[in-house]
Amino acid sequence: MAGRGDNSQARPGTAVDTEPMRRAITGCVRSIAGNPNVEVAFANERPGLAGERVRLPEISKRPTAQEIAVTRGIGDSIALRLACHDQKIHAAMAPEGQDARAVFDAVEQARVESIGALRMQGVARNLHSMNTEKYAKANFTGIERREDAPLSEAVAMMVRQALTGQTPPESAGKVLDLWRPFIEDKAGSDFADLASVIEDQKAFARVVRHMLSSMEVAEDMGEDPEEGQEEENSEEDQPRSGEEEQENSQEEAGSESAPADESESAEEQMEDGEMDGAEISDDDMSEEGDDDSETPGEMRRPASPFDDFNEKVDYKVFTEEFDEEITAEELCDDAELDRLRAFLDKQLAHLQGAVGRLANRLQRRLMAQQNRSWDFDLEEGYLDPARLTRMIIDPMQPLSFKREKDTQFRDTVVTLVIDNSGSMRGRPITVAATCADILARTLERCGVKVEILGFTTKAWKGGQSRERWLANGKPATPGRLNDLRHIVYKAADAPWRRARRNLGLMMREGLLKENIDGEALMWAHNRLIARREQRKILMMISDGAPVDDSTLSVNPGNYLERHLRAVIEQIETRSPVELLAIGIGHDVTRYYRRAVTIVDADELAGAMTEQLAALFEDKPARNPLGSFRRTG
Repeated sequence: MAGRGDNSQARPGTAVDTEPMRRAITGCVRSIAGNPNVEVAFANERPGLAGERVRLPEISKRPTAQEIAVTRGIGDSIALRLACHDQKIHAAMAPEGQDARAVFDAVEQARVESIGALRMQGVARNLHSMNTEKYAKANFTGIERREDAPLSEAVAMMVRQALTGQTPPESAGKVLDLWRPFIEDKAGSDFADLASVIEDQKAFARVVRHMLSSMEVAEDMGEDPEEGQEEENSEEDQPRSGEEEQENSQEEAGSESAPADESESAEEQMEDGEMDGAEISDDDMSEEGDDDSETPGEMRRPASPFDDFNEKVDYKVFTEEFDEEITAEELCDDAELDRLRAFLDKQLAHLQGAVGRLANRLQRRLMAQQNRSWDFDLEEGYLDPARLTRMIIDPMQPLSFKREKDTQFRDTVVTLVIDNSGSMRGRPITVAATCADILARTLERCGVKVEILGFTTKAWKGGQSRERWLANGKPATPGRLNDLRHIVYKAADAPWRRARRNLGLMMREGLLKENIDGEALMWAHNRLIARREQRKILMMISDGAPVDDSTLSVNPGNYLERHLRAVIEQIETRSPVELLAIGIGHDVTRYYRRAVTIVDADELAGAMTEQLAALFEDKPARNPLGSFRRTG
């Protein structure tokens, strides 16, 4: 079914039984991969592969032809990776350097997909639909400058075109056109050699390495890695001293434990892997039990999503000297915190009941997932008394045993980031504080840790940063020009009862000023990514776009907004953190892929509980407000 590309059976708005479609796609994945043991699952998470387990996007109840084609394309892409790719060769031939590795990975994926496209027309159509969707989500049509266009994608598009004759889809925008003159000038002659070695991964990789060398992205291949390995092996065959024997025995002992650790990491990557549409990266495709990670993706993730961020984004900070990360207790004394908390409770006394009922509903839904269940008809375990009647009726029947099992409920941490800007003053900030308070208490009962953060600036109109800038002669385009204030209302490890009064600080007169969302999101993400929990969820609550008059008066008008979009893109495509946003009277769906917009602050409690419940249930959230949009 995936190979034929027959999309006629699904019509928009028509509910269909998706089970036959799932079975057909599963069969095609196994057939293309050449492995009947491949397991295929459909879930509302990013696609991925671990060992022989493939995860594809969930098929909606009313699927469109495009949705089905994209799902088939992702399945075909992963299956072709399993069938036509040798990770050991890939790792041995890979170049040094992040940019070079990104191109190398993307071109290898283009090779395996081109093999399938040349063999089966249906697969070619499905892969085209997959890439169309991927480029559309990446907003390639909005790229006008070459420095904004990813070189890895441009080279991969050019390789696909050279191997299959297919031009990139319209959603690819000008990415290839922007890079084509450079690529053809530097490495144009190498493209003629690709088709003749498409079936030979090692020979293909050598041509790609020569291309990278011609483009001055990486060095050309030296000696064959396998030959070098043979020389190392020959050295190992030589007699070794006693000290060398001892050192090698220690190394061998250490390596024995590696497969188990790698298997565990593969499990985590399958569960936590961040995938966007058909974007499948090295980390998401890691194999179980060894280093042979399966990588049908474009980009190899760095150790941290923001390791290379500053090199790619036109954003700078004039000075960080006056920025502060501070706790609520440091900003306010105990007596005033108690007074502000009492004021907060008084303001929303009538809302406590409604929010409490929603929180209880969320708690029941989470607890239901943690209920234990049993495996029956086992040969060992606890004696099953419900089956003893069978022995009385027929003494020849064997005893039946049962064993208790826990439904998987991963260790989870949730971070709530609340916009503390002046536009939130009044009811929005009051409702946000109350909802955060009650949700923290609810999730804590369910064993989910919660961190509550706020962000604003220390002053209006730039503060000490602007004064420093004026004293230095007003240098042009200084970048962010204000003093950040990032507030920790509740740390993830702090119990709710100790942090409860801290949320009253949001009621303090003069606290709420400007909002620089991009840096606040990076700060919250970096705190979250350092946590040891398996699953990490980041929820942003805001009522508008980033605004700081001091910064925007000396930089382009979209300076802060452009940075926010870049940060969101980095988290959504290269981080295991699950990001979602709620906009109060402001359409945040144009920034975030998973977002909801509410009209009134009183709707915040329902939106927050619904979104969190949907995440824990691994299915799209129901939109009771009519304004929810979810993509990716």
